[in-house]
Amino acid sequence: MRTAATLSLLLIGLAAFARSQPDDSRPFQPNVLPALEIRRAAAPIQIDGELDDPGWQEAVAATNFAEIRPGDQSRPPVNTEALVAYSDTHLYLAFKAADSNPGAIRASLRDRDQMWQDDFVGIILDTYGDGAWAYEIFANPLGVQGDARWTAENEDDGFNLIFASQGKITAAGYQVEMAIPFSSLRFPDKPKQNWRITFFRTHPRDSRRQYSWASVSRDNPCFPCQFGTLSGINNVKPAGKLELLPSVIAFQSGRWRDWEDPGAGLANSKVDGEASLGVQFAFTPSLTAEATYNPDFSQIESDASQIDVNTTFALFYPERRPFFQEGSDLFNTWFNVFYTRSINNPVLATKLVGRLNRTSIGYVLARDENSPVILPFEERSAFLSAGRSTSNVLRLKRTFLEDSYLGALITDRRLEGGGAGSIISIDGLWRFRRNYRLELQALLSHTQEPDNAVLTAEISARQSTFDRGQHTTAFDGESFWGNAVYASFEREARHWSFDFDYVGSSATFRADNGFITGNDQHQFVLWNGYDLYPNTRVVDRLTPSLVFGRFFNYAGERKDDWIRPRLNLQLKAQTSVFLGSVFSTERFRGKEFPGIRRLEIEVNSNFSKPLNLGFWLAHGRFIARNLADPVLGSGTDLQAWATIRPLSRLVIEPSFLHARLRHPNHGPEIFNGYIARTRLNYQFTRELFLRLVAQYNDFDQVLNIEPLLSYKLNPFTIFYLGTTHAFEELGAHRDFTQTQRQFFMKFQYLLRV
Repeated sequence: MRTAATLSLLLIGLAAFARSQPDDSRPFQPNVLPALEIRRAAAPIQIDGELDDPGWQEAVAATNFAEIRPGDQSRPPVNTEALVAYSDTHLYLAFKAADSNPGAIRASLRDRDQMWQDDFVGIILDTYGDGAWAYEIFANPLGVQGDARWTAENEDDGFNLIFASQGKITAAGYQVEMAIPFSSLRFPDKPKQNWRITFFRTHPRDSRRQYSWASVSRDNPCFPCQFGTLSGINNVKPAGKLELLPSVIAFQSGRWRDWEDPGAGLANSKVDGEASLGVQFAFTPSLTAEATYNPDFSQIESDASQIDVNTTFALFYPERRPFFQEGSDLFNTWFNVFYTRSINNPVLATKLVGRLNRTSIGYVLARDENSPVILPFEERSAFLSAGRSTSNVLRLKRTFLEDSYLGALITDRRLEGGGAGSIISIDGLWRFRRNYRLELQALLSHTQEPDNAVLTAEISARQSTFDRGQHTTAFDGESFWGNAVYASFEREARHWSFDFDYVGSSATFRADNGFITGNDQHQFVLWNGYDLYPNTRVVDRLTPSLVFGRFFNYAGERKDDWIRPRLNLQLKAQTSVFLGSVFSTERFRGKEFPGIRRLEIEVNSNFSKPLNLGFWLAHGRFIARNLADPVLGSGTDLQAWATIRPLSRLVIEPSFLHARLRHPNHGPEIFNGYIARTRLNYQFTRELFLRLVAQYNDFDQVLNIEPLLSYKLNPFTIFYLGTTHAFEELGAHRDFTQTQRQFFMKFQYLLRV
């Protein structure tokens, strides 16, 4: 009996192995611009990870996936199949991902958008078919979701939509089911839909292998232009036109009573609470309006600290607030003139995002209670808070050809009590001869300063004028115009690529609703790179490149020039290596600094299921910008990070930043410090997790601890219970003493009517 059982198991394993292997008896022909016409599901489909529902029996299959990385439109080592059907309300997907070694499948139980280092399958969907942007909708073998918005510039995983998914690991690999509500998608208001799509699989093993149903050529930089066509979806509309997002928060905080008294203790506030309401209405599948009253725009996790001890410019932090995610790609331009975090604490915000054929429109109106202001100058930027304001932002964009466009953007912010900043911008992109493209943006700004020099007293004490003495840094009611230009000529191809950029902005150019940290500059940058694909046992890809740059101010004074040779290596074991150096001569605060030399190294490796490691190192000569009399010192910048998965439910993510700079010729230290941060996450279920963040900032000598319990049905229906604690070194013995504390609770629920 044991022999028979063993033989049966062996036969089952061999059958599973055979199903996982592609049929290589014929020459491989990838799907070039394939087409798939799907049908309505003949019966209901339950999203449970099983594929035995009657609704799948008539589903259309997408097969013959091609490996596009590291292979080049080649036959994958394992088979993948996708099934597609739809109903009046949902698009249904099922994936059969065969694997010759199911024990090697990488699958962790994580919060959504935290599964990108796992195996995963899904779709990339361009519902308008013009290559401007696309949905990325994925799930790992356990059904953990990941979604993002693809554009030619980046992949924004801060974007969220609602869909159902479930997965299951099997003896032959794994399988995943998805149901995507049409109400989660934006698409043309037509009776028949024709969408561009590719079904996609990431298979991380010796390399981070990626397979696509629609073959993708490395010699064509327009990614969505190579998708297949999905047709057969007829007479569908979003299931609900009205969405309500009510939320309530409660909080209580305590702060140190007296910084001069080490024994003062905390002064605790009363427990307080607020309610807010968000409303979204879909006029058509491609036109939505949204409003939010008294929104809670706080973050459940503080931004990771950045070392700013030797920078003179404002630091950038990404946007994670859901209200600004819908249509965020529409407002992106090469000059960041609409930085949504400039709308800091609105009592009311409204937004309209729509599309008619190839024309898109976006409009944002917000009344802000506490408006941040970034003042850009030639060698530094200043930051202040200017009180209440009203912002209006209007965006128009018209696509043409496959992934080219023309656009216009207008921003205007009016401060209560006087003062305003406005921008008019035109921008465009034209791709021609497939591998070449031209990019252009021209901007005109107008600034009317408030007449309130108290706001800028600290700034004026450090720098009293700008634009070579023509204007004062004080808010004294001055009015001036500014301008800026971005132009780029680029080539992107299988082997040789280049990018030649010009960026110019006058000393009076400002963007009150944007993130512009410096001006008064002409920048010329040329990048040249060549991709090689050795396809050896060690190297997947090899890219040597060279960057030249030169900066001038508007007076014609050379500010900086450099040469940066670089080498990028994509190795086996999912390991990437960057080697680079900097040779520069810079003029800063009127002093010439020749001989700037630095070596730069970055290594990142996801070589195993439980461990991911990486570091960045820059060593050499840096200008000490924080000194009254700058010098060229010798220093090191170090960043190190890891992702440790001792259990499928437990993830530990430590990171370490270190910066050190010494006076020349081994003189005394100018600064030396670090920031250590650890994020620990335990996932009880897909919906429930416990997170703990601990961070110590050696520069400020502050320890922050932030525990959080979260229950998340979807990205918008959530419950949070958390607390934050700050400890500082006080007293003669420099003991850690709690100086800040906050408890908070938030409940938010999405209603689709």
